[in-house]
Amino acid sequence: MKKKVKKRYFLRLFLAIFCILLIGAAGIAMKHYYRLEISNFESRDGESHGYNIYPGTSIEDVLTMMEEDYDIGSRQDVMLHARLMHFHYPEPGHYEFEPQLGNRELIERLKIGAQTPVEITWNNVIRTREQLAGQITSYLMMDSVTLLQYLEDEQFLAPYGLNKETSRCLFIPNTYEVYWTITPEQLFARMQREFDAFWTEARRAKAEQIGLSPIEVAIVASIIESESRNKDELPIIASLYLNRIKKGMLLQADPTVVYAVGDFKLRRVLYSHLKLDSPYNTYIYRGLPPGPIRCPSPRSIDYVLNAPKTDYLFMCAHPELNGTHIFSSSFAQHAAAAAQYRYTMDTLKAQ
Repeated sequence: MKKKVKKRYFLRLFLAIFCILLIGAAGIAMKHYYRLEISNFESRDGESHGYNIYPGTSIEDVLTMMEEDYDIGSRQDVMLHARLMHFHYPEPGHYEFEPQLGNRELIERLKIGAQTPVEITWNNVIRTREQLAGQITSYLMMDSVTLLQYLEDEQFLAPYGLNKETSRCLFIPNTYEVYWTITPEQLFARMQREFDAFWTEARRAKAEQIGLSPIEVAIVASIIESESRNKDELPIIASLYLNRIKKGMLLQADPTVVYAVGDFKLRRVLYSHLKLDSPYNTYIYRGLPPGPIRCPSPRSIDYVLNAPKTDYLFMCAHPELNGTHIFSSSFAQHAAAAAQYRYTMDTLKAQ
C-alpha cells in the first residue's frame, strides 16, 4: 500500500515538474516567437526611422544605431535569430523601419538588401557641375568627387551625346526616387530614361521647328531663367533670343558673362567684364555658349519651345526698377531705354 502511495506521489511530482517545464518552454517559445515575428523593436516616438548602412557594418553596429530610436526587447535574441538565419553582415543601403518590428523582418531585409528608396532633388538654382554633384550626392552613398569625375569624363559621356559642358542638360530639375547605393552608371542611365520621357515626340518636333536640338533648347532655357525673375517675361525673352539666333547675331546675354566671370553674386555687368575671353562670353563669341549656365527647369524649356512670335531683338531693365524689362525691335529704341535706365542708376548712386 505504501509503495502504491509513494509511486503515485512521484508520478504526480513528475507530472507537476513536467508541466512546469512545459509551461516554461512554452513561455520561452512564445517569447521567441513574439520577438521574431511580431515585435522586438518599439519606436519611442511611434514613428518610423531610417538608417544608412555602409559596407562592412555589422549587425551589432545596426543595433547600436537603432537603440537611439527604438526600445529593443532583447539584443541577445536578435543575435540568436541572426545566427539561426545564417546572417552576419547587412547589405549596404538605406533602410526605413516601422515603429514596431520583429527580428525576422529586420534580418531578412538587411540580408537581401531590401532598401527603402530615397528622394534626390535639385532645382534651377544649380549652376555648376560641382554644385550639381554636391547636391545629388548629399542624398546618396556616392561621394561628390566621384560623380563630378563622371560629369567631366568625355569618353563616358560620348554615348549619351554629351560632353562635360553639356552633361548638366541630362539632369532635368525634379525630385526622383532612387536607391541610396545607386552607382554613377546607374544614375546616368536613370537620368537618360527621365530625359527621354520628358523629351516626347511633340517636344522634339517643336525643337526641330525652331532649329535647335534638345540640348541647345536647354542652353537657351538656362539663359532666359537667369535674365528675369518675372515668370511672365520669360516667354518673351525666349522669343528675343530665338530671333537673335535666327539672324546670326551675338546673343549679348549678361548672364552668360556672369557665368564666365564665375561671380554669381555679380549684380551689374561692367564693360571690363564684357572683355573677358571665354566661350561663355556671348558679347565676344557668336552663337550659343558651349553649355547651360544653370540646370534649366522643365517650365523654362517649354517657354523656349512655345515662345511667342515677336520681332524683339533687344531688352533693357525698366528704368522704374520694377523687375521688368523694356523690349525693343530696333537698336535706336533700345538705346533710348538704356539711357533712361543709366540715368536712374546714376541718380540713385549720387544720392
